[in-house]
Amino acid sequence: MDALIARLMPHLIVMPVLLPLGTAALMLLLGPQRRPLKAVVNVASCLLGLCVSLALLRWTLTEGGAAAVGIYMPSNWPVPYGIVLVLDRLSAMMLALTSLLALAAVLYSSARWHKAGVYFHPLFQLQVMGLSGAFLTGDLFNLFVFFEIMLTASYGLLLHGSSPARVRAGLHYITVNLMASTLFLIGIAMLYGVTGTLNLADMAMMVPAIAEDDRGLLHAGAAIMAIAFLVKAAAWPLNFWLPAAYSSAAAPVAALFAIMTKLGVYAVLRVWTLLFPASAGVSALFGGDLLIWMGLATVAFGAIGVLATQQLARMTAFAAILSSGTLLAAIGFGQPAVTGAALYYAFSSTLAIAALFLLIELVKRASESEEQIALISDTVFEEDEAFADYQASPASLPDVNLDDDEQALIGRAIPFAMAFLGLSFALCALLIAGLPPLSGFIGKFAMLTALLQPAGMGAAMPEAASLPVDEAASLSASLPVDAAAALPGMAEAAGVPVAAWTFMALLIAGGLLSTIALSRAGIRLFWAPQGRPAPRLRVIETLPIAALLLVTVVMVWQAQPVMQFAHWAAQGLHEPRNYINTVIGTRPVPSPGETDGASEELGGQALPENAPAPAEEAQP
Repeated sequence: MDALIARLMPHLIVMPVLLPLGTAALMLLLGPQRRPLKAVVNVASCLLGLCVSLALLRWTLTEGGAAAVGIYMPSNWPVPYGIVLVLDRLSAMMLALTSLLALAAVLYSSARWHKAGVYFHPLFQLQVMGLSGAFLTGDLFNLFVFFEIMLTASYGLLLHGSSPARVRAGLHYITVNLMASTLFLIGIAMLYGVTGTLNLADMAMMVPAIAEDDRGLLHAGAAIMAIAFLVKAAAWPLNFWLPAAYSSAAAPVAALFAIMTKLGVYAVLRVWTLLFPASAGVSALFGGDLLIWMGLATVAFGAIGVLATQQLARMTAFAAILSSGTLLAAIGFGQPAVTGAALYYAFSSTLAIAALFLLIELVKRASESEEQIALISDTVFEEDEAFADYQASPASLPDVNLDDDEQALIGRAIPFAMAFLGLSFALCALLIAGLPPLSGFIGKFAMLTALLQPAGMGAAMPEAASLPVDEAASLSASLPVDAAAALPGMAEAAGVPVAAWTFMALLIAGGLLSTIALSRAGIRLFWAPQGRPAPRLRVIETLPIAALLLVTVVMVWQAQPVMQFAHWAAQGLHEPRNYINTVIGTRPVPSPGETDGASEELGGQALPENAPAPAEEAQP
């Protein structure tokens, strides 16, 4: 398998963009009819896209070498003049997450939602294309292009299955994103005017040498562009559009939208760590403090919103805001250990929010069901005399719990549909609140460990910051009772800032408020109702939810390798020298008539000049 992946590289890098683009064009050629065929093609394309993303993820893990950076030049022009697609561990991880959510959403939609609009399937594939391209592009202008492809498709998907609420929320969504796109383009123009390039790696090399007279213009351009990213990341106070938009969208559309806020966070993280790393001179970590406090305000806003709302869809939308704020605050500290833990948390929380969006419609169906529908074959039990007496006169038997109708509570079979909905909702609640033993707790625990450890903020080694869940739980349980009282003194001696303590307090408070809100919703939806018939659930609807939640369970089981990979991705972000050197050093492939003895081809793409020999490759 590894040999096949190496043979397909680097052309495999462009497949997450070309595959959905070709699929969308094919479905447009099929015309407005043939929806069952389009659904099959859409599912097959998403499944193939997931395989490609996992292959790219595998390459960054085993074949990427110390840098783990793959380059593809679609136009075969040298940097910075041509388009370049860059694959590193972070982009590979986000591609895998996008493909997984896309497959789950399209499987769910094939039950009924894809019939609600003519162009659902092409728009869905264009949305996937825009997301994938944004995670892969290596220059700002193509980041803008892929953003616009994604947003244009999302406009149509948000209005899919039209209703007054969707139209109203859609108009607000379109207006806000058009304004953000305008700011994005203005910021790009200002950065290009200062640096003379749009390639991120080339721009990163020029930032430290910017003249002092032009540095204010550089910072202004970056700040204006960051507003567009923060709008998409749903940072407070730029997130008023999100609850109405996400809660009114169709269930599979909202599940795919769950990763769009993470795209905004990704854009902030990618551009910020490349242009303003610790080695950027006077521009080092520009805007980091503002990023932290905006993230903290977003966490507070999201937590209050989760508690204040009664509608489950809006509650999930506010949970997405809470997750996005946690990530923004974590990456603002500029510490690799904290960023690595935040990436682990991002993967887990996105899966949980997407699963809950899919689950909401099924829960509504259960609450509105009017007739009893059996999901499993009936089994006839013969009642013995004791059980007959028990049913006839339950009050005469000792220690028997009765309901309001004086019927015995024991001996009742829970329908499979209600059991599945209740268990899935409980898992989503645990993940969003960050409670043990699921992956949401591990991500939060790792972030707080990296922030507040006595050795200093963010100084934890990856091995210490990526403890498996059993070791993390045993470590937490082994703390003495008075350890909490000693922590402030140790943290003060180690130089932990006030923002870190505020982040810890909001992280715990956000988890508490989420627990209260989701528990209240669970009681109202699953516990309080009596005598409600079970809903009809199709396998094609339950399978995506079960698969997403199963991945979060696997993240607990394999917590250490997943956390280690996230820390490698974070180290590559905060030490971007390998990324920059690989992109700048890559040379175009010579034409068949030319000879270039200085370059060696690998799968049709020239190796970068600074690439290590195969024998010298090693994991960091």
